[in-house]
Amino acid sequence: VQLQASGGGSVQAGGSLRLSCAVSGRAFSSDVTAWFRQAPGKEREFVAQTSWSGGNTYVADSVKGRFTIFRDNSKNTVSLVMSKLKPEDTAVYYCAIRVRQGTTAWSNFGSWGQGTQVTVSS
Repeated sequence: VQLQASGGGSVQAGGSLRLSCAVSGRAFSSDVTAWFRQAPGKEREFVAQTSWSGGNTYVADSVKGRFTIFRDNSKNTVSLVMSKLKPEDTAVYYCAIRVRQGTTAWSNFGSWGQGTQVTVSS
């Protein structure tokens, strides 16, 4: 499976962006797809994940109420809609597939797509 993230850009604080993760190759109904982000000098941080059906989602506390994850299996995409953006949301955003059970640690995910840069200015 291959994943490709897109949709990043520069926005002022309080603004919105929509990221898209295009999924190609084999995909199973058990797949869980997630978004992570990594700011310079920091560890890769879990943002949100969704089940194959889209009926089971989980969002990190740091973005809860501001970010929404959803998937469209007819288009093989997983989107992250980000609103009320803050400067601390600035990072490279990646999408990935869960490859092992466990926590939301990045080591439990694989098939990392190329990231997309999000920059939020104050």
